[in-house]
Amino acid sequence: MIIDIVTIFPNFFNEFLTTSIVKRAIESNIVKINIHDLRNYSDNKHKQIDDTPYGGGVGMLMTFPPFYRIIKELKTKDTKVIFLTPQGNLYNQETATKFALEDKHLILLCGHYEGIDQRVLEFVDYEISIGDYVLTGGEIPAMIVSDAIVRLLPGVIQEESHTTDSLSNDRLKYPQYTKPESFEGYDVPSVLVSGHHGNIDLYRKYMSIKVTEEKRPDLIVKTPLSKEELKIKEKYMKK
Repeated sequence: MIIDIVTIFPNFFNEFLTTSIVKRAIESNIVKINIHDLRNYSDNKHKQIDDTPYGGGVGMLMTFPPFYRIIKELKTKDTKVIFLTPQGNLYNQETATKFALEDKHLILLCGHYEGIDQRVLEFVDYEISIGDYVLTGGEIPAMIVSDAIVRLLPGVIQEESHTTDSLSNDRLKYPQYTKPESFEGYDVPSVLVSGHHGNIDLYRKYMSIKVTEEKRPDLIVKTPLSKEELKIKEKYMKK
């Protein structure tokens, strides 16, 4: 996969590209992430990429020509263009999975100031928001979108790690514990150290349901418990 990120602050991404799983995915040639300075596509002698809005108003808008030029240069038949904006659809695991499995090339546009010239949206396939709040720019959202995609690409992490993630299939992950088994009166649930794999599997499936019901009941509304989940819940609660 290729991810092209368009920004006016290219140095913002230095640590992101050279750290942890993203770094390993790049070094393994699973993903290529390019950072493009939008100012290089301005024909203004001062590399200005913003101007006052027609009709008046507060602040400055990012201008149309630099975005037009870079999109025209980078876009191919396989490209999807994403604009990161608080007006977009909320980003979630389902969307990240779709991008990871279906797309070969993404262009992420990082906005700034009071936004962008509306004409840019003629070239945008998706408008995405990472939450109901406003940030100073699209750089942090670009990193979040990219990170969520990269870890889902085949060969980046073990498949089981992300198929059992929280939010996979609209469920949260079951509670997990590690050594020591007991510390200052705080103990690991006995079922997890029992060695009985059937009981452990049942416990984890039930706890996934329980945690989702308690913390994210909206996910249960979105995707009601299946017949299998109802049986698991009934069976465990009878124990």
